[in-house]
Order: sequence, then C-alpha cells, then structure tokens
Amino acid sequence: MNDEQLQVVMGLIMNAGNAKGEAVAALAAAKENNFSEAEEKMKAANEALVEAHNTQTGLLTAEASGNNSEVSLLMVHSQDHLMNAISYLGLTQELIEMYQRLAAVEK
Repeated sequence: MNDEQLQVVMGLIMNAGNAKGEAVAALAAAKENNFSEAEEKMKAANEALVEAHNTQTGLLTAEASGNNSEVSLLMVHSQDHLMNAISYLGLTQELIEMYQRLAAVEK
C-alpha cells in the first residue's frame, strides 16, 4: 500500500470513527433529555459519515475504472469501521426517538 492509499484508508477510519463518536455523544445527550444537543451531535455524526462514505465511493469508483487498490488488513479494517458506524448511527437515531417519546409520556 503506497502512502496515498494509506492516507485515504486512514481518512476513512478517522471519519467513520468520528461519526460513531458523535453518535455516542448524541445518545448520551438524549438519555439526559437534551434533545437539541442530541440533534446537533447527530448532525455532526452524519456529516462525518458522509465524508467517510465519499471516501469509500472514491475507492469504488477508482476500482471500477481499473485502478485497483491493494486489499490489506488495514483496508478491510477501514470498511469494518464504516459499516459499524452506519449501523450505529441508524440504531442511535431510533433510540433518540424512543427517548423523545418517553420524555413526552413522562410530562
């Protein structure tokens, strides 16, 4: 894996990790009924996820054009981070909505 590919893969890991980290913070805020903060954190999470997804799309586009990347454990790890972040953000959004419903019932 050359330096350019390494930089792309590390960016994918970083953005996916940032997305999940923001979602963790969003869920913690929702648990405290701070739904405005939860919304802000989920917005940041989704922005980081878009960056990660754009990186993945770039890799897929390059491969479809015949410019194959070396498949390494680090590349597989980056894809794992992205899929984990996508799943976590989806579940987090559902949990935030449940906390909102619970807060409404408790009023």
